Amino acid sequence: MSQTTLDDLARLLLRLVLGILIFFHGWAKLRSGIGGIEAMLAVHGLPAFLAWGVYLGEVLAPALLILGVFTRLGAALIVVNMLFALFLAHTGHFGSFTSSGGWRLELQGMFLVAALAILMLGAGRFALGGRWN
Repeated sequence: MSQTTLDDLARLLLRLVLGILIFFHGWAKLRSGIGGIEAMLAVHGLPAFLAWGVYLGEVLAPALLILGVFTRLGAALIVVNMLFALFLAHTGHFGSFTSSGGWRLELQGMFLVAALAILMLGAGRFALGGRWN
């Protein structure tokens, strides 16, 4: 297998894993609503309508990654979504560690960095939108 094929398979794997895992969070929001997010926004003095953006970052964006269409846009939406999540829900956790020694924000950090990587790399060859999207 050529290095180019391996690179494209790695992009596909990264897109699928991030897209599926973020979508699970979106599915929960579709089922239970975004009232909690609206409340967090209000505490920070931000308008509640911004909570609707979670559907872009946790439902639409993962679908774009999984399908490989407008991949960089999907990745950018996830980056913005993760920055909001870090700001709204995890501000006090940046220097915190779990009892087992892990960083308390390792999942959020991994989602953010994976989305940044996809934003830089693009979809790869195994995407409905073509190699360079």
